[in-house]
Amino acid sequence: MAAGGAGRKVKAAIIGSGNIGTDLMVKILRHGKHLEIVALVGIDPTSDGLARARAMGVATTADGFDGLMAMPQWHEITIVFDATSAAAHQRHSEACARAGKVMIDLTPAAVGPYVVPVVNGEAHLLSPNVNMVTCGGQATIPIVAAVSRVADVRYGEIVSSIASRSAGPGTRANIDEFTQTTARGIEEVGGAAKGKAIIILNPAEPPMKMRATVFTLSTGADPAAIEASINDMVAKVQDYVPGYRLKQKVQFELFGANDPLPIPELGPQEGLKTSVFLEVEGAAHYLPAYAGNLDIMTSAALATAEKIAAAQLGGTAA
Repeated sequence: MAAGGAGRKVKAAIIGSGNIGTDLMVKILRHGKHLEIVALVGIDPTSDGLARARAMGVATTADGFDGLMAMPQWHEITIVFDATSAAAHQRHSEACARAGKVMIDLTPAAVGPYVVPVVNGEAHLLSPNVNMVTCGGQATIPIVAAVSRVADVRYGEIVSSIASRSAGPGTRANIDEFTQTTARGIEEVGGAAKGKAIIILNPAEPPMKMRATVFTLSTGADPAAIEASINDMVAKVQDYVPGYRLKQKVQFELFGANDPLPIPELGPQEGLKTSVFLEVEGAAHYLPAYAGNLDIMTSAALATAEKIAAAQLGGTAA
């Protein structure tokens, strides 16, 4: 960080005192370099998140977003994380834009540009609203992008499997938005000509860790270049999600012009099918370790906010 920003931090608030908001609060308190969390907002005065925030010295309100705007901290806050719902986010975004505050959106609302910090985290530092795509997107888009930077990805498909216990009411109510948003992120951020996303809620007991499978069909690169790019990308994601790992070596298979493609309109192709198998284990700051799907969202949101805060302070995120 530049000398001018030494000792200073950007003040932030979190809307949503559920699992995601509370985990994010704990992460900022433990690991925030350029961020200071000054408020946690909820609508249930008996929620564990608000109680935990008060115990950790963070100001709270159970009066929702209106309560946040009435708090004395409102005028000091620069960054607002939204961990509520896509339906509520539009109002929050409009109010924060009028107040000159930056929003980090953890809902599927997609008001602002999609951001995956390891892929395009530097591209939207001045945006008033950035969207964290989805948990499946944060886990898999880096892999699609890794292939895209050394090959022409004609098609990218991801299958995200998460423990049923780690899929809260917000996730369940927004399944369609999840798949649509993730597919668009595969294309817009990952660089695939066409993307597809599938989510599986696995009821297994004990709960399984998040697993994600990425398939790409590409032309113009050899397996060695693709594998090296993927391994490099995995290491970069591990900088902010230590539990992110490959379950096995990257797999390759040639496909020919006569082989059927998942998207017929792409036309005949000859190239390489790449299969990548991932596991995401959570850091267990607040959520259980199997909830890697939620952990990667809060970790990505923190990494993105750190970049924005560092830029505001005149430096670069460490």
